[in-house]
Amino acid sequence: MGNSLMYTTVLSQIYRTHLDPRIGYLHETNQRSFSLNLDIAEIFKPLIVDRVIFSLINKGQIKIEHFDEDIEFSYLNEKGRQIFIKAFEEKLFTTIKYKNLGNVSYRKLIRIECYKLYKHFLDEEIYKPFIAEW
Repeated sequence: MGNSLMYTTVLSQIYRTHLDPRIGYLHETNQRSFSLNLDIAEIFKPLIVDRVIFSLINKGQIKIEHFDEDIEFSYLNEKGRQIFIKAFEEKLFTTIKYKNLGNVSYRKLIRIECYKLYKHFLDEEIYKPFIAEW
Protein backbone atom coordinates (compact mmCIF):
# COMPACT_ATOMS: atom_id res chain seq x y z
CA MET A 1 0.00 0.00 0.00
CA GLY A 2 2.80 2.42 0.87
CA ASN A 3 4.54 1.98 -2.46
CA SER A 4 1.25 2.47 -4.34
CA LEU A 5 0.66 5.73 -2.48
CA MET A 6 4.22 6.80 -3.24
CA TYR A 7 3.84 6.03 -6.97
CA THR A 8 0.59 8.00 -7.12
CA THR A 9 2.10 10.93 -5.24
CA VAL A 10 5.10 11.06 -7.58
CA LEU A 11 2.84 10.78 -10.63
CA SER A 12 0.77 13.75 -9.44
CA GLN A 13 3.98 15.81 -9.19
CA ILE A 14 5.15 14.66 -12.64
CA TYR A 15 1.87 15.98 -14.07
CA ARG A 16 2.81 19.43 -12.73
CA THR A 17 5.88 19.43 -15.00
CA HIS A 18 6.34 18.83 -18.72
CA LEU A 19 7.77 15.36 -18.19
CA ASP A 20 6.25 12.33 -19.91
CA PRO A 21 5.46 9.75 -17.20
CA ARG A 22 5.70 6.92 -19.75
CA ILE A 23 9.43 7.46 -20.31
CA GLY A 24 11.59 6.19 -17.48
CA TYR A 25 15.27 5.61 -16.91
CA LEU A 26 15.32 2.66 -14.48
CA HIS A 27 12.11 0.76 -15.11
CA GLU A 28 11.17 -0.47 -18.56
CA THR A 29 9.54 2.17 -20.73
CA ASN A 30 6.14 1.17 -22.07
CA GLN A 31 3.67 3.31 -24.02
CA ARG A 32 0.72 1.76 -22.16
CA SER A 33 1.97 2.28 -18.61
CA PHE A 34 3.98 4.74 -16.60
CA SER A 35 7.55 4.14 -15.53
CA LEU A 36 9.00 7.55 -14.63
CA ASN A 37 6.99 7.72 -11.40
CA LEU A 38 8.40 4.31 -10.45
CA ASP A 39 11.92 5.60 -11.09
CA ILE A 40 11.56 8.79 -9.07
CA ALA A 41 9.73 6.96 -6.28
CA GLU A 42 12.84 4.82 -5.71
CA ILE A 43 14.55 7.92 -4.32
CA PHE A 44 11.78 8.69 -1.86
CA LYS A 45 10.43 5.30 -0.74
CA PRO A 46 13.07 4.86 2.02
CA LEU A 47 12.55 8.44 3.21
CA ILE A 48 8.78 8.43 3.27
CA VAL A 49 7.21 4.97 3.05
CA ASP A 50 9.74 3.06 5.14
CA ARG A 51 9.84 5.76 7.82
CA VAL A 52 6.05 5.84 8.04
CA ILE A 53 5.94 2.06 8.45
CA PHE A 54 8.64 2.00 11.14
CA SER A 55 7.09 4.94 12.97
CA LEU A 56 3.62 3.39 13.04
CA ILE A 57 4.98 0.09 14.31
CA ASN A 58 7.40 1.58 16.86
CA LYS A 59 4.73 3.90 18.28
CA GLY A 60 2.20 1.07 18.46
CA GLN A 61 -0.22 2.86 16.15
CA ILE A 62 -0.47 -0.15 13.83
CA LYS A 63 -1.23 -3.36 15.68
CA ILE A 64 -2.14 -6.92 14.82
CA GLU A 65 -5.86 -6.04 14.96
CA HIS A 66 -5.34 -3.69 12.00
CA PHE A 67 -4.68 -6.68 9.74
CA ASP A 68 -6.94 -9.24 8.11
CA GLU A 69 -5.68 -12.60 6.98
CA ASP A 70 -6.36 -14.65 3.90
CA ILE A 71 -5.08 -18.15 3.16
CA GLU A 72 -1.72 -16.96 1.83
CA PHE A 73 -1.25 -13.39 3.05
CA SER A 74 -2.16 -10.63 5.49
CA TYR A 75 -3.28 -7.14 4.58
CA LEU A 76 -4.35 -3.95 6.33
CA ASN A 77 -8.04 -3.78 7.13
CA GLU A 78 -10.06 -0.57 6.69
CA LYS A 79 -8.99 0.91 10.04
CA GLY A 80 -5.34 0.03 9.35
CA ARG A 81 -5.52 1.64 5.91
CA GLN A 82 -6.99 4.81 7.40
CA ILE A 83 -4.17 5.00 9.95
CA PHE A 84 -1.52 4.40 7.29
CA ILE A 85 -2.94 6.91 4.79
CA LYS A 86 -3.22 9.60 7.47
CA ALA A 87 0.40 9.05 8.56
CA PHE A 88 1.58 9.01 4.93
CA GLU A 89 -0.19 12.31 4.16
CA GLU A 90 1.23 13.88 7.32
CA LYS A 91 4.72 12.78 6.28
CA LEU A 92 4.30 14.44 2.87
CA PHE A 93 3.64 17.75 4.62
CA THR A 94 6.66 17.37 6.92
CA THR A 95 9.39 19.85 6.03
CA ILE A 96 13.14 19.42 5.84
CA LYS A 97 15.97 21.84 5.13
CA TYR A 98 16.95 21.71 1.48
CA LYS A 99 19.97 23.52 0.05
CA ASN A 100 19.24 27.17 -0.72
CA LEU A 101 15.46 26.81 -0.52
CA GLY A 102 15.17 26.50 3.25
CA ASN A 103 12.38 24.31 4.56
CA VAL A 104 10.41 22.36 1.95
CA SER A 105 7.82 19.63 2.34
CA TYR A 106 8.52 16.13 1.07
CA ARG A 107 5.74 16.67 -1.50
CA LYS A 108 7.50 19.77 -2.81
CA LEU A 109 10.84 17.95 -2.72
CA ILE A 110 9.39 15.35 -5.10
CA ARG A 111 8.30 18.13 -7.46
CA ILE A 112 11.78 19.71 -7.25
CA GLU A 113 13.24 16.34 -8.26
CA CYS A 114 10.93 16.26 -11.29
CA TYR A 115 12.04 19.74 -12.33
CA LYS A 116 15.70 18.77 -11.92
CA LEU A 117 15.14 15.93 -14.39
CA TYR A 118 13.27 18.27 -16.72
CA LYS A 119 16.17 20.75 -16.71
CA HIS A 120 18.59 17.90 -17.32
CA PHE A 121 16.63 16.75 -20.37
CA LEU A 122 16.74 20.32 -21.71
CA ASP A 123 20.53 20.34 -21.20
CA GLU A 124 20.20 23.21 -18.74
CA GLU A 125 21.95 21.42 -15.88
CA ILE A 126 23.45 18.06 -15.00
CA TYR A 127 21.06 15.92 -13.00
CA LYS A 128 22.12 15.36 -9.41
CA PRO A 129 19.59 13.22 -7.57
CA PHE A 130 18.43 14.09 -4.11
CA ILE A 131 20.51 12.33 -1.48
CA ALA A 132 19.11 12.18 2.03
CA GLU A 133 21.29 13.23 4.90
CA TRP A 134 20.74 10.57 7.54
